[in-house]
Amino acid sequence: MDTSSKTNILQQLPLFESLNQEELQQLDEMVEVKTKSKYSYIYLPDEPSHTLYFLVKGTVKIGTHSSDGREVIKTILHPMAMFGELGLVGEERRQDFARAMNEEVRLFTLKVQDFHRLMQKNHLLCMKVITMMGNRLRQAENRLEALIFKDARTRIIDFLKESAEKRGRRIGYEMLFKHSLTQQDIANLTGTSRQTVTSVLNDLRKLDLIYFNRRSILIRDMAKLA
Repeated sequence: MDTSSKTNILQQLPLFESLNQEELQQLDEMVEVKTKSKYSYIYLPDEPSHTLYFLVKGTVKIGTHSSDGREVIKTILHPMAMFGELGLVGEERRQDFARAMNEEVRLFTLKVQDFHRLMQKNHLLCMKVITMMGNRLRQAENRLEALIFKDARTRIIDFLKESAEKRGRRIGYEMLFKHSLTQQDIANLTGTSRQTVTSVLNDLRKLDLIYFNRRSILIRDMAKLA
């Protein structure tokens, strides 16, 4: 990747909108470009948390494993997302894993200490980091509340609606969103079982509320999906 294309991508990352040209140039010099093959781990639990990552291409899942070895997916990341950010607030060792999904991913990497130097010079960047951390904390709290107060069917339907709202394309009353998730991935994201996901999706299809295949889900009418 040439320098100009790297700089253009850095300018598109929401976190860096407040940087001036001099700061962008410094950032460009600090950032390294890396690729990871599909299904490979970007980092694992207990590895040092001294690097930040910005996803440029592909899809990455962040997760952990329960005491009985089951995978628990905390979030699915798409291009322009930042991850590994807990190193900014004192995490010394990773608690989670980050893994490429079903295609090669391209990443920008940045050392935590370099990012701290940028934050010291740019107040707006600090505020954006605080806002991002707050949003992710709220998302984690919302997910915890859903696990406590909502049944499995409702959690799966909420996942479908949220995915469509974030990444879907409207076609009349319908919403189409493409994905790279298996039904087991959806189960791991929603705290359910693969069998439950299969049952709920098939039931919604029989009711003509959705249509799905391995790579996309079509919601017939967002208002009726409940």
